[in-house]
Amino acid sequence: MPALQRLPERADMLLLAGDLTRRGLPREAAVLAEELHQVEVPVLAVLGNHDYHADRQDEVRRVLEQAGVQVLEGESLTFPVNGASVAVAGVKGFCGGFVGAASEFGEPEMKAFAALARVAAEALERALASSEADHRIALIHYSPIEATLVGEREEVWPFLGSYLLADAIDRAGADLCLHGHAHGGSEKGVTPAGVPVRNVAQAVIKKAYALYELGPASQGRVGPLLESGALDR
Repeated sequence: MPALQRLPERADMLLLAGDLTRRGLPREAAVLAEELHQVEVPVLAVLGNHDYHADRQDEVRRVLEQAGVQVLEGESLTFPVNGASVAVAGVKGFCGGFVGAASEFGEPEMKAFAALARVAAEALERALASSEADHRIALIHYSPIEATLVGEREEVWPFLGSYLLADAIDRAGADLCLHGHAHGGSEKGVTPAGVPVRNVAQAVIKKAYALYELGPASQGRVGPLLESGALDR
C-alpha cells in the first residue's frame, strides 16, 4: 500500500480496528500481511466479525503475527512515544445494542448472546485498568456508542455495538477509543464520561488511515485529543 510508505514520518503507531479480511480466510490475511510487514512503526490490531466468518480466526491471527502485527484480544501493550508511554488495550467486542439492549434473561440462546458482549467488555476493562501508561487507547471493532453509528440504518444499530463497551472504557479510563464495523456510520463521538471515540472504518474516513494526536500529559493528567493512525479495512 503506497500510502503506508511514508507512515513513519507522520505517526508513531498504526492501529487496525478489525475486518482485516473479507471472508476470514488466511490467504486474504496474507495479502494484508504482505503490505504491513515492512511498516516501520508498531502495528496493532483487533479482529472483526469478517475475520471470524470462516471459523479460521486463529489462522488469520497467526498470519498477521508472522508479519509483525500484534493482534490483541483482551491484552494491552505499552510503547514509549516521544518521552511518554502509550498503552493500547484491544478486544473485538460484540453487539447487543444500547437503549433497551439485550439482557441475559430468558432462553439459553438469548443469555449466551447477551453474555458475549458482557465478557468482551469485562476483558476490555481489565486490559485498560492494568495498563500503567501516560496515555491509554481502547482499540475495538464494535462501537461503544450510538453517535458513530449515525448514517447506518437504525434498525441494525443493536448489531453494530454495545453500551457495555462504553461503560468499561469509562470505568477503567482511556484517552481515546477507536473502532470500526460501522462502515456507513460517522467518525466522531464521545462516551458518556467524555472519552473521544473515533470510527475508523475506511468507508467513513475515506483514506488509507486517519491521524489522531494525543496532547501532552500535564500535572499527572493526560492532555486532550488533538485532531491532527488507525484503519478499518
